[in-house]
Amino acid sequence: MKNTESAPVRQPDRVLSYFENQRPVLAVVTVSGLIYNLGLVVGPWFEGQLAQCLLGILNGNETFAAMAALCAGYLIAIAVVQGSRFIKRLYVRKFANNINRSMKQVLYANLVRKGKVELEQAGTGTLMTKAISDVDACAEGMRKFTTEIFDTGIALLAYAVMLLGYDWRLALLCLVFAPISYYIAEQMKTLVQRTGAANKESTGRLSAATLDRVSGALTYRVYGCEPQRDAAYEACLQDYERTAVKAGLPVAAMPPLYGVISMTGVLFIFTFGARNVAGTGWAAWDIAAFTTFLSCFGKLAVKSSHAAKLFNAVQKAQVSWERIKPLMRQPDPLPEEIPAKPETLTVNKLGFAYRGGAPVLQDITFTAQPGRIFGITGAVACGKSTLGKAFLCELPYTGSIQYGGREMAGMTDAERCGVVGYLGHDPELLSDSIRNNILLGRDDDAWKYLRAVCLEDEVKAMPNGLDTRVGDGGVRLSGGQQQRLALARTLAHPRPLLVLDDPFSALDRKTEEQVFDNLRKMTAGSTVLLISHRLYLFPQMDGVLWIQDGKAVCAAHKELIVQNPQYAALVNAQEGGEQDEPEK
Repeated sequence: MKNTESAPVRQPDRVLSYFENQRPVLAVVTVSGLIYNLGLVVGPWFEGQLAQCLLGILNGNETFAAMAALCAGYLIAIAVVQGSRFIKRLYVRKFANNINRSMKQVLYANLVRKGKVELEQAGTGTLMTKAISDVDACAEGMRKFTTEIFDTGIALLAYAVMLLGYDWRLALLCLVFAPISYYIAEQMKTLVQRTGAANKESTGRLSAATLDRVSGALTYRVYGCEPQRDAAYEACLQDYERTAVKAGLPVAAMPPLYGVISMTGVLFIFTFGARNVAGTGWAAWDIAAFTTFLSCFGKLAVKSSHAAKLFNAVQKAQVSWERIKPLMRQPDPLPEEIPAKPETLTVNKLGFAYRGGAPVLQDITFTAQPGRIFGITGAVACGKSTLGKAFLCELPYTGSIQYGGREMAGMTDAERCGVVGYLGHDPELLSDSIRNNILLGRDDDAWKYLRAVCLEDEVKAMPNGLDTRVGDGGVRLSGGQQQRLALARTLAHPRPLLVLDDPFSALDRKTEEQVFDNLRKMTAGSTVLLISHRLYLFPQMDGVLWIQDGKAVCAAHKELIVQNPQYAALVNAQEGGEQDEPEK
């Protein structure tokens, strides 16, 4: 089966759009489905004829040649029907896979366009559940619906027409029970959707707890918190099990009841059908007619119970669709990011506070010219990193941050991305090769950036060089290697304003000095804000921003030592430390 890319879905927030997008596949499903399901009525007819022929052989009225001919015809009919079934199911599965892929493409495209703060508020576990479980549930619901349209809908119609042809009175009497199972399935809708939604929420909480337990395993063990975290995880697991049982019970327990209700009509067949064979009923039957009617009704009853089960499956899929629908809008095209020209950065009375909290920053004022490197430091938890994140404009701030005379909060995302390059505490490395982590798909020489961060020799010593995979989050690299690789990526994508949050914290002093020299050369036209708690390099900075109690003082290094006793004390304390610290 040729795997071809589907055209983009025009309205991804409408379920019908996904069906329209798969018209060629559904055309094959329709043709093969009609052949298969209309051909199903041939089976009961042959079974009736075989029973009648067998009776004729026993009475001496038929020959084995007639039986052999019927058997051959029966086998050919079954082969055609089942061959059509194979083709239909194959393309229904292809349809479901294409739908799954299309939905995930749209959902992931919308996720990557969301800000980090918005993603954090949504929760990792919930996003994982939506991106994997909910999309799978939607695609599976659409697959079942498509399958049962033919396997149940068309087949039911064909069986019903056949039954009505043999004895319309008896057929109507037998068919009266099927709608009862449909009514019960519809009444289960509220319960199925409520329990399904609760289970999806619990799945999200369990996913988040699993990630937390795995990522923090070493920390919890060191601080003796494992019993408490295990208990919390067990609580999430028990809640998931409880909600899963509640969600699965209506879907798993009801189909047998639907089957019993649908099969109730067989009692009338044995009663009134026997009268038809005896010649005292509503129609004149022989053994062939009775066998055909009974076999046909049995197949219809099974299909009818499947239809009721389908209602519940679609109801579960509706729960997942409502959860992911806000993320299924047509993603905006990504504008081309064009780096801005070097301009003056002006920060005036900048303030920031988390929602409902005390001010973290207030009245921050300074000006930075292109080609300058400013060091930002202060006591622990003074707001250094918060100041760095303010330039991303992900959270509202007071005051003003202007670049080239334009307020950064008023820029579009594309314009802001063309201005700011940001490297935070977390290197955020891809589970990919070193080359791709640096270039991000761009055609360039990765070695020059590795040389700039003093990582060239170490990468050359690796078995696969630039193609060495770093693992999830860079787990195969040391802390210092992770930092330098992330810095190399930042340098490979230059911006006129670079915010570097503690990029040297895991480096020894000698390596730190070498990397800083290269950094100055490669960012000669940019404004660099270097946030750090290590002050070895601050004498080489063009300016220093000292943050204390949410406020900042900006001056040259030597001036600040004279003006600010706290800064002077911190510098003196660090100058008395080790000259060569081992890399972490």
